[in-house]
Amino acid sequence: MNPMVAPEAFARDARTALSVNVNKIALLRNSRHLDIPNVVALARIALEAGAQGITVHPRPDQRHIRSHDVHDLAALMRQWPHAEYNIEGNPSHNLMQFVRELKPHQCTLVPDSESQFTSDHGYDLPRDSAALKALVDELRSLGVRISLFMDPLPGAMRHAAELGVDRVELYTEPYARAHGTPEQAAQLARYVAAAQAAQAVGLGVNAGHDLNRDNLTDFLRALPGVLEVSIGHALIADALELGMSATVRAYQRCIDLAQAAPAR
Repeated sequence: MNPMVAPEAFARDARTALSVNVNKIALLRNSRHLDIPNVVALARIALEAGAQGITVHPRPDQRHIRSHDVHDLAALMRQWPHAEYNIEGNPSHNLMQFVRELKPHQCTLVPDSESQFTSDHGYDLPRDSAALKALVDELRSLGVRISLFMDPLPGAMRHAAELGVDRVELYTEPYARAHGTPEQAAQLARYVAAAQAAQAVGLGVNAGHDLNRDNLTDFLRALPGVLEVSIGHALIADALELGMSATVRAYQRCIDLAQAAPAR
């Protein structure tokens, strides 16, 4: 059993959870030798403002989140038993050392390379299934929920379920690029089909990458049942203007608005 949280803390109502990715706070801090801004302090403010989780994506070059941040945030999350800690990354890099030691609530497996600017694609299933199977089995033995970073490909969802993962996180940058253009409806249709295929085989659906205050409500209206959105870049950019507390509340309003009215 995961020692960071009691089982009942995983219980969710129908509302989409907001997990704040704090990588960009660390990126700004790392431009100087002082601990300003402080990653843990701002994560605490996000939780106090109503965020349901914190996400980190440590990379081997430590260009943003560093090893001590992962541990410091784990200590913070123990003070918030009804919030969740999501550690994401490539399991062939430095991810698994953190997951084995800290046993976060959720581990999101992402197939990014060390040289990538940011994550830009999901796993290719079933091609990657054999390489992932032993990792998924280990994560299950650790009691960690497993989410797999995936492109919106309905046919791949059955293969994800066969691996034994709990959720998929839909990579949403193509939707974000199309939002407000004539391509928006077609892109949304791809995500709707992928989410329905995932749910049909028993997978939970998360989403993330370039979601923001402008496009989040439309996305969630079209995809009822999304369990969690992980948002970093846009949210941290908004926090520079609005402050962290006001920004978290603004994203929560986007979620509430989506779930108060059905898609048209």
